[in-house]
Order: sequence, then structure tokens, then C-alpha cells
Amino acid sequence: MRVVWRRLLLGLVISVTSCGSGTPAEPQLSLVPYPASVTRQGEGFTLASGDVVTAPDATIGGFVVSGVLADTGVELALGAGGRIKLDLDAAQAGPEGYELTADENGARISAATVEGLFRGVQTLRQLARDRTVPGVRISDRPRFRWRGAMLDVARHFRPVEDVKRFIDLMAAYKLNVLHLHLTDDQGWRVAIPGRPELTEVGGSTEVGGGPGGFYTVEQYMDIAAYAGLRFITVVPEIDLPGHTNAALASLPELNCDGVAPEPYTGIKVGFSALCPGKPETERFLTKVLTEVALRTVGPYVHIGGDEVEKLSDAEYAQIVEQAAHAVTANRKQVVAWQEAGKTALPPGSLVQYWQTNGGPEDVERAVAQGARVIMSPASKVYLDMKYDDTTRIGQTWAGTTEIDDAYDWDPATLIDGVGEDRIEGVEMALWTETVVTLDDVEHLAFPRLPAVAEVAWTPQGERSFDAFAARLAPIATVWDRWGVDYHRSPRITWP
Repeated sequence: MRVVWRRLLLGLVISVTSCGSGTPAEPQLSLVPYPASVTRQGEGFTLASGDVVTAPDATIGGFVVSGVLADTGVELALGAGGRIKLDLDAAQAGPEGYELTADENGARISAATVEGLFRGVQTLRQLARDRTVPGVRISDRPRFRWRGAMLDVARHFRPVEDVKRFIDLMAAYKLNVLHLHLTDDQGWRVAIPGRPELTEVGGSTEVGGGPGGFYTVEQYMDIAAYAGLRFITVVPEIDLPGHTNAALASLPELNCDGVAPEPYTGIKVGFSALCPGKPETERFLTKVLTEVALRTVGPYVHIGGDEVEKLSDAEYAQIVEQAAHAVTANRKQVVAWQEAGKTALPPGSLVQYWQTNGGPEDVERAVAQGARVIMSPASKVYLDMKYDDTTRIGQTWAGTTEIDDAYDWDPATLIDGVGEDRIEGVEMALWTETVVTLDDVEHLAFPRLPAVAEVAWTPQGERSFDAFAARLAPIATVWDRWGVDYHRSPRITWP
């Protein structure tokens, strides 16, 4: 019955402008994530090949040109006196805030920073999807600072080109954090100078026994640079003290008995752990986290910390605190899964809430120490969960997650006592135990990635699933043009 009513309502969606008048407005524009304030006004204009884009630098102007070409096939040009203008205006709100206006003469995006202009460019691309840009005034800024997606390249490796494709898809929906899960039981995916065994042995396997792979130092830095141009921060994760079989198989001295286990290609969790109290363990942590920190442009390093079953709480805390010290010694902020809340966290730490059926106690302990929270509830935003029982890939341990499940929740009411003022942001996660190809990645990510992006960006009071569904459906024509393998959810009336 819920689905039937939603379908009946899709064509009837109306919104109220954010000016506070309460006056009914035009049906919402097909924008995702929806801006904080949208006002329809007057006539718009139609894009034509050869239209000129004027921008403060060629890079941001080039994103308009390349984006519109990818979305519509219209070839724009860079130059002076353009019909589409981007300019810097210190009066605009926040580093990502922007204002976009369009009328019969063209479009203008103003922002205090180039980052804000880039967010506005994504909105312009969606407005121009059918080549005709409506008359509109948009004032926008994000609800949360951290709007992320985690891509697990440890269970199944993804080459650089695939990661860059994923970055571009993220950027189109104003996400700004790429969390790369680089190590796990099944694979070690980043080169560490002086420890070649980690990639020679640990990088040679993946789930199911495939060839694996890893990123050289240069490739890792290339991914980070590519993301940085799109104002996406790469957060590397070295998962510890559990999820470490790839490291243990590569370096025997990390094992308590000095004997390396066989490489692992299954999907069980909880069976591996670094050896507490060994000098070799602390040296390993310092070496690896220092090398990763030195090559990471962004301010964060993720140290994992989840699903450790072989250690006592004291042993767990010893290793996590050693890792945290190695991160802060390199002037980076610690990010860790929620379990790390039971340890002594350094100032400025972030904890990532994921286990919705496991209770919030560790998060509450972390918050009591001053940590901030990234909301990643598995039952809502783990993109490796199947949409339903018929989905060809994915898992179901956290349930099945249709697009309305991914959309219909409020991060600020998820944990009692952890309100919006303690929340850094929202991050979806795509684990890859069953994900073998790039098409698999995209099929699980779309349409849920745009749904979670709106949870993270749009003010809670401006969100409803029925309005979102009506706005999202026409955007699928662009996914068809991009060649995205997306799930045609029955919750959406697709074109």
C-alpha cells in the first residue's frame, strides 16, 4: 500500500519556498541534493553550443564545460563576457555555500571560495540537463561538513581508473570525502616504502582467490590529487588491530608465534589480530601510519578498530592507542570505527557509528571525551546490503535496504544525546565481498548514493521521500548517458 500511494503522489509533489511565507510554490526542480532555498522567478534560457563560460580560473570553468558536455552533449567554451558567469564573492556563506541565479540572459554562480563555486556547478549541471535552464534563484549551503562515501578496495581491488570514475560520481552529488578502505584480511592495497612484503604477499589476493592488486605510492597520490581537484578529501584507512590477516601473512614477526598464516580469500571477520605487547607491532604501526600520513594531503587517517574478537579490552586499547599516537605524531586527525570509543582518544578524533544493532555505548563514551561522530548506520547506508531478496549481489546481515530506507532517517535523532552539534556528518559505505566489477559498484551505489547525499546536504525540514523520488526520476536520463548500471527501484517511477 505504501508503494501505491507514493506512486500516486509522485506527480503531485509541491514545495514551500524557504523564505518562510508558507505560500505554495511550483513543483520542485529536479535537483539532488535539494538546495536550502529555491525560488522560481521569470524566464530562463536555453543552452547553445558555443555559449561562453567566464570563471575566475580555467580549472573551475573547465568543470562547467566538461560537465555540461557529459550531461547534454552541448559544447561550451571558456572566455570573457560569457553567458554563464562564475565569480568569487566574500559575502557568500561558508566555504561551500553558493548562490545561483538564472534568467533569460544566462546564469551566474557566486561563492566565497572556489569550492563553493564547484558545488554550485553541480547544481547548474542538473538545471541544464535538458538544455533549458529555468529562471531561478538558489541560495545553498550544506547541513553537514562531512559527506562521505567509503569504497572497500581490500576485499576486491579496484584499479585507479575505477576509483576516479567513482570520485566523479560522488562529486556530482556534492559529496566531499572518499574513505578508502585500503587493508583487510583479504588484501593490502597501498605500497609502504621499506615493507615490500605487504604488497608482494598481502596485495596478491582478494575474495574468491582473484589476482588482487595494490596502489603504488604514486598511484595513491594521483587518486588523492584527482579527488582534491573536485574538492573531495581522501581518507585512507589502515584497519587494525583486527582485519589484519593480509599483514600477518606478509610479515611473520607481527604474529605472536612468529609464524605467518596463509593468505585469506574468504569473507569471515573477527579471526585476526595484531600481537599486543610486541615491539614489532608498535614499530609496524609507526612505520605504516607515518608513511601513509606523509602521503595524504587531507587532515585525516582512519585506523579502523572494528570487529576485534581475539583481544581483551586492555590489549585492544593498547594497540589502538599506539596507532592513534602514530597518527597524531604526524599531525593528522584520528578517525576510527565506533568501538574505539572505549579507548583513550586524542583530541579532535572522529568516531564512525555503524553497528545499529550493537548499541551506542561506545559512541557515547567517545562523545564524552570530546570526539565528534560520523553517522554510518549499517541498516541505512551500507550500500553493500541488497535492495531486496532478488538483488543479484550484496549481503543481508543488516537487512535489505531500498532507496526509501536509505533516505528516510535523520542523523540528529539516531542516538539519544548525540544531536546535530556533535555530528560531523554522514558517510555511506560500500563493502566489496560480493562486488567484483565496476558495474557491481555502480549497481549497489545508484540510486542510493544520491539519496544519502541528500540526507547529508539538505536541511531536514526540506526533505521528504515523495518529493525526492519525483526529483530523482528524471535524473536517470543522465545516468543512462553516463553508462551507470543503476537499480531501477520500484519505489521510483522512472522515465
